[in-house]
Amino acid sequence: MPSVGSAVTKAGVAATAGEMGAVQGRVHRIHRKPEVPTEHGLPKPAVPEARLTHRGVEGDFNRYRHEEKHDDPDMALLIIPLETLHELNEEGWPVQPGDLGENLTTQGISIDAFVPGRRFRIGETVVEVSKECTPCTNLYLLPYVGAARGPAFLQATLGRRGWYARVLQDGLVCAQDPVELLAEGDR
Repeated sequence: MPSVGSAVTKAGVAATAGEMGAVQGRVHRIHRKPEVPTEHGLPKPAVPEARLTHRGVEGDFNRYRHEEKHDDPDMALLIIPLETLHELNEEGWPVQPGDLGENLTTQGISIDAFVPGRRFRIGETVVEVSKECTPCTNLYLLPYVGAARGPAFLQATLGRRGWYARVLQDGLVCAQDPVELLAEGDR
């Protein structure tokens, strides 16, 4: 079992804090959806690149984050690994990148590597994981979920809805950019 301060790579090998810079994946897709008064933010369409700021992805509007959480910078970005979406697919849920409202779909880094306080360099930016995203009833709006299957989908996504992160260093992120877990000395 990995020690405190270690991360588990996709292959299941523990990386110590000094080796964390070696734990790397990539940006599979970037998602944003502008404010549309009569719509919720799901799903978010893919874009080839986006600028990240302390407020999140430029041009993205998250009604819950804006109206209920007053643009909490700890919720600037939602990150989900592609591998998590594949797990949900294997369980019979046809989830596609962007469906869960994530801004970044990563590939090659396990969801277990995303824990509060961990920092990642993503393209030109640096982000810090702040908290887990709890599944909500907005997911019922997805065409393959609906009210009848909603409770089962919320249960299926519990612990797998993704992670919120704050943006510490603004910059451009492009699809296929590396996602690197930073060692404590790189902070």
